[in-house]
Amino acid sequence: MQATRHATRRDLAPQLISILSRLFRRDGAGPVIKDYIPELSEVRMVRRAPERPFALNATDARYVEACLREFETAFGLDAFPGVAFAEIPGRALIGRFIDWWRGLDPEGEAQQNAHSRLPGAIRLLDTVSALMEELSQRGAGER
Repeated sequence: MQATRHATRRDLAPQLISILSRLFRRDGAGPVIKDYIPELSEVRMVRRAPERPFALNATDARYVEACLREFETAFGLDAFPGVAFAEIPGRALIGRFIDWWRGLDPEGEAQQNAHSRLPGAIRLLDTVSALMEELSQRGAGER
C-alpha cells in the first residue's frame, strides 16, 4: 500500500501566504491583506469547491453576486476583472471570500457591512459544494 501524506495547516500556510501576497498589491494601491494561517476547514472548503462555476439557483446566485459586488465597491476592488459572475470558477470565488474574511480589516460602515456578509456567502457556497460532491459520489456509485 502506498502511504499518503495529509497536508497540515503548517504545510499549507507558506503556499497560501504566497498566493495571497500575489492577489493584493502592497504598494498602497488597494487593501493589504494581513498574513494569517488558514484553518484546516477553510482549506477543505476551497479544495471541495468546483473548478468550474457553482451551480447556484437564481436566488442564491443573486445573493452571492450582491455580496461580491458590495465588497468590491466598499473596498475599491475588481476581484475578477473581465469575468462575468456566472463564469467565475467556484474554487477561486470561495477562496477569495475566505481570504477577504480572514485577511482584511474593515474600516468604516460600508466596509464593515460588506465584510459581515462574507460568512453567509461562504457557508452557502460550501453547502453547495458539499451537495455537488455528494451527488457526484452517488452518481459514481450507481454506475
